[in-house]
Amino acid sequence: MKYTLENPVVSKIGTEKYKCVVNWRHGKFIADEPDFKGGHDKGPDPYTLLLSSIGTCTLATLRMYIDRKEWNIPEITVSVNMYIDEVEGKKVTVIDRDLQFSTEITAEQRERLVYIAKVCPISKTLEGDIKVRTFAYGKDEDVKKHLYPDDDITVVWKPELCQHAARCATQLPQVFNPKARPWVNMDGATAQEIREQVAKCPTGALSIAGK
Repeated sequence: MKYTLENPVVSKIGTEKYKCVVNWRHGKFIADEPDFKGGHDKGPDPYTLLLSSIGTCTLATLRMYIDRKEWNIPEITVSVNMYIDEVEGKKVTVIDRDLQFSTEITAEQRERLVYIAKVCPISKTLEGDIKVRTFAYGKDEDVKKHLYPDDDITVVWKPELCQHAARCATQLPQVFNPKARPWVNMDGATAQEIREQVAKCPTGALSIAGK
């Protein structure tokens, strides 16, 4: 298992409704709910962020294709909206994507560009089999701990918090092997590699002593 992003997108919220600070690899931005939902509209709401992801992915994919074909289409606009319908007692989300090009295009080009839009990575993700896994943790100091030391660092494992997300075992198997005893081999990687992998544990079951 390898994540799409090297570092996760981290969002935080305090007591101000419903202002969220979203941290990504090059900085941060604010997400918020509109006034009628109790927020202050200081940034895009979650649905806007969702729709903007498919819009921008569509544009980037089309631009790559158009440039490769050397077609004269200097500007592309995409409008994206959504609604939720009920079909046979099941809620179905429908996303409408409208493409507009700054120059005339042939019927053949139109057909091809619609196809290319449909296979952009975000489209394929949304139309695929999506599973959302959720892990939660807080400050749990009273749980049982196992220590795995070496000369540089000590890995702390709290089995009661472990929800078997398997990030450690799949991303650094030479160190973390659930079938081995002990299951943490501190000689399997450098201290820095182990430290970086432990930081990716979603539940806090793994940590570095003193951190």
